[in-house]
Amino acid sequence: MSLLAELRAVLGREDVLEEPVELYVYSKDASLMRGEATAVVFPQDSAEVAEIVRVAERHGVPIVARGAGTGLAAGASPTEGGIVLSTTAMTSLEIDPENRTAWVGAGVINLDLSKAAEPFGLHFAPDPSSQSACTIGGNVANNSGGPHCLAEGSTTSHVLGLEVVLAGGEVVTLGGDAPDTPGLDLKGVIVGSEGTLGIVTRALVRLLPIEPDVRTLLMDFPDMEGAARTVSQVIAAGLVPAALELMDQRMTVAVENWLHAGLPIDSAAVLLAEVVGETVGVESQAQLIADIGRANRAKKVQIAADAAERDLLWKGRKSAFGAIAQLAPDYYLHDAVVPRTKLVETMTAVYDIADKYDLTMLNVFHAGDGNLHPLIAFDASDPEVNRRVHQAGDEIVAICLKNGGALSGEHGIGVEKRDLMRTSFSELDLDAQARLKDVFDPGRVFNPNKILPEGSRCFDFGGVRREIPDGAWV
Repeated sequence: MSLLAELRAVLGREDVLEEPVELYVYSKDASLMRGEATAVVFPQDSAEVAEIVRVAERHGVPIVARGAGTGLAAGASPTEGGIVLSTTAMTSLEIDPENRTAWVGAGVINLDLSKAAEPFGLHFAPDPSSQSACTIGGNVANNSGGPHCLAEGSTTSHVLGLEVVLAGGEVVTLGGDAPDTPGLDLKGVIVGSEGTLGIVTRALVRLLPIEPDVRTLLMDFPDMEGAARTVSQVIAAGLVPAALELMDQRMTVAVENWLHAGLPIDSAAVLLAEVVGETVGVESQAQLIADIGRANRAKKVQIAADAAERDLLWKGRKSAFGAIAQLAPDYYLHDAVVPRTKLVETMTAVYDIADKYDLTMLNVFHAGDGNLHPLIAFDASDPEVNRRVHQAGDEIVAICLKNGGALSGEHGIGVEKRDLMRTSFSELDLDAQARLKDVFDPGRVFNPNKILPEGSRCFDFGGVRREIPDGAWV
């Protein structure tokens, strides 16, 4: 029986796409890299996913799990062909308000989870900018963050258990309700593995109480240095706000041209800060942040007067990537991380790189944890511009690593940063990760050739092939 015939036997004809235009739609995520799928499937539960895995293994074709396709590192692009497995039909949702947890299908949209939990006075803390579209399965795959993860942590801090389909179609539950599940933390291995070890079908997540009060501040500065110093001094004062977000002038102008929210477009940097908690506490914390901002030459300190104004400010921040459409048809960005103390130095270098390659650069980032999002607006149809964009991207990552940073804060590695892994990890590190991949996915069915560069398993460096020494621990 053919691959398509077997898939239809498992799911029915309506849940298997094969027409060229349908395959084209699912041939890439929000990155710039396009692949070519053989089929797109929409399973309803873990049992159907398990059958699809068995079918794929029999036919020797890969499976790429995909949520909403909002990923920016080509993690969900079928660059090796095969089956694109969309999780969007897996939308089961069971909230346990007493234990403040929820079992959530991989296809549940991030924001929908918080909306469902709101009547119980609860919410899901990770809030990527794409939260109105991105799914919980995708959040788990990439260990997604968001503006409000500064104090609460990224997705991994809120996942208690996972239902995962492994090689051979085995369905397992990792972790669970117990606060300290015995044994190895295999759940922690799966979170952030970008679908390369198995397919997450459900997640048991932690829900947090909605804080009784909130203050949202917008401060604008005549230079980036003042804004960055404010961020560092707020943290140094012992305060960890719910969020500390920075936009440079070019990004502020782009957002304002679209949103018309009255943002200060004549300032070099805009800092959005938020504190939550009891009223007395948030009042004093907001005052402290405002004082620190003014000491660093903030031109104006605006505190949102009500929920509507707060929502408008956050709409501006979370719509930043979409606002780029006014400038160019495509954009390319990284999400490297640097220490807060290196923000100004790194940003200066980023702007120099943009000037060097004559590129339009805009910046928006999670300043509180040093997670940068330098964004290049360009036309990908121009090969020469495309070349310069990718050269600039590599140099941006290199300067972040030189300043003590990391390759990715929340977007994942995928294909985009795969070949940069050697700049951040040693041969032993890469080999250990490749061995883990071999254990979970011996047939190399799950999202192949993502994250780890070619030759990771056997140290194929510069034509010299070296094995792990006997007795070495990895």
